Amino acid sequence: MTRSTAREIAMHLAYQLSFTELPVEEFLDQQLSAERFAELAAEDELYADMPNAKQEEYIRRLVSGVAEHAAELDADIAKYAQGWRFERISLVASAIMRVAMYEILYMADIPQGAAISEAVEIAKKYEIPEVAKFINGILGSFVRGEVKVKDE
Repeated sequence: MTRSTAREIAMHLAYQLSFTELPVEEFLDQQLSAERFAELAAEDELYADMPNAKQEEYIRRLVSGVAEHAAELDADIAKYAQGWRFERISLVASAIMRVAMYEILYMADIPQGAAISEAVEIAKKYEIPEVAKFINGILGSFVRGEVKVKDE
């Protein structure tokens, strides 16, 4: 499994968090089980292979971080989505942006450009082209504005 695949799985799980009342760790334990992957593999080749220990740690860190910082990440999305109310942004698009923004803010080992590029590629797979451009614009503005401020 590649880092890109692990990131896409993390996006799926970040999206699914919107629909569960389970604590994040319990949710991740269920979703990252061999049984669950076997069940999902029939529907989506993304789940054909279980993540190794390093990939699972990455997925858990990313999804847990997105859950922990959801309000902050959503505020950043709303701030940079000029002319759009946050409620109008699809749950898939917001999950993609949350994952990328979390990587940019809290995972120093992930290059900012890689986080944005991967988010746009995932968006192209699940959204219409205009939404992928929208996500690219928001993340680019976020990095130019917010990250420079936080780095100073």
